[in-house]
Amino acid sequence: MLIKTSFFCNNCGAQHSKWQGQCNSCKEWNTLEEEVINTKKEKEWNVKSNHKKSNKSIQLKKIDIEDESRILTFDKEINRVLGGGIVPGSLILIGGEPGVGKSTLLLQTATSLPFKTLYVSGEESQKQIKIRATRMGLKEDNSYILSETSLKNIFYEINKLNPRLVIIDSIQTLQSDLIDGSAGTVSQIKQTTNELIEFAKETNIPVILVGHITKDGQIAGPKILEHMVDTVLSFEGDRNHIYRILRAQKNRFGATDEIGIYEMNSNGINPVSNPSAFLMNVNETNLSGQAIGVTVEGIRPLLLEVQALVSSAVYGTPQRSSTGFNAKRLNMLLAVLEKRAGFSLGTKDVFINFTGGISVNDPALDLAVVASILSSYFEISIGKNICFAAEVGLSGELRAVSKINTRIKEAAKLGFKSMLISKFNKVDSNNSKIKITFIEKIEDIISILFK
Repeated sequence: MLIKTSFFCNNCGAQHSKWQGQCNSCKEWNTLEEEVINTKKEKEWNVKSNHKKSNKSIQLKKIDIEDESRILTFDKEINRVLGGGIVPGSLILIGGEPGVGKSTLLLQTATSLPFKTLYVSGEESQKQIKIRATRMGLKEDNSYILSETSLKNIFYEINKLNPRLVIIDSIQTLQSDLIDGSAGTVSQIKQTTNELIEFAKETNIPVILVGHITKDGQIAGPKILEHMVDTVLSFEGDRNHIYRILRAQKNRFGATDEIGIYEMNSNGINPVSNPSAFLMNVNETNLSGQAIGVTVEGIRPLLLEVQALVSSAVYGTPQRSSTGFNAKRLNMLLAVLEKRAGFSLGTKDVFINFTGGISVNDPALDLAVVASILSSYFEISIGKNICFAAEVGLSGELRAVSKINTRIKEAAKLGFKSMLISKFNKVDSNNSKIKITFIEKIEDIISILFK
């Protein structure tokens, strides 16, 4: 028997007939790997091998979408991130660091639904999953567990069980008999994903895939995997902190700027309905170097506590360190403070930290970062009823930020009495519960807060 081989790029998944140093598709070097291939055309998922009818074109205005309904889970955070629930027939890929809680989150989702679900694990035994479900006190009536890596056996069980939701943990452990090669290779991931896509689209059963990630934070396997699926979710969080963030990186059925926030404990992963109350310091003692910034993720406003420490550099080169904040933007803000406000920070160590282990790239937090730095510099605390929302420009001006009225309402709801924003923002006249201070330049903060 003649064994056919081909070369696949482990970055983009492109196929080449022979080895070469550079991939013709993505132009990456030394990414081609030889794999054994098989050209059989059978579909493993279709056990009865019925004939598939060809699709016909339909005029756009005649396509009916009123019957398109979503599957609502009992987890409001997942529903929000997905844009209103799980779309039937969709393929969802979720990735995250090892131990961050992906399997726990999906097991909770599977057991909370009122209909039949199938949870397929290629990494854990059925007894391991049972122990975890018992420890978390999950319902076990409608959820079925299968420990299997063979795609053919998985489809056989799906056809026999007929669930309304299938969860695969993980895609890198699956293996198709139509492709010769070990699990996790580029050809196996492409083949198994293609089979799952055809199964989901033709049966209208949604499939959720768990994906491993590399040391660079990218989902392992070919990049084409993320293009093939309908939705790509990222489950982020530091294992040393209790908070987790579910973020959509791609979503064909909704927006990608929504996030879901969770709290992880011994009983599982619990959604956080009011994250601002958890991400701010509840200590009544006013300390220097602390400021509250108002950010917006999607349509959700959040209040974050920014901590700063400014001290004399012990060594020759001053340190610049930030946790949860962009390090390059921190250097830019320090340069603006030195150039426009006259602060000599070139000989100071500066450390920035967002509490709760959360990372945010909203430029509206610039003013809160600057205020916390100045508070630590002067050793003067900022009033606990003051919050900030403004972007700092290179000329030292404070620029307007989006959704300012949403930010103001959230700050007022949490009991803040004063808020500092840019003078170029337009504010609704009905925001009378909180005092708004308009600032034009960064040097004006000193006379307002530290006079």
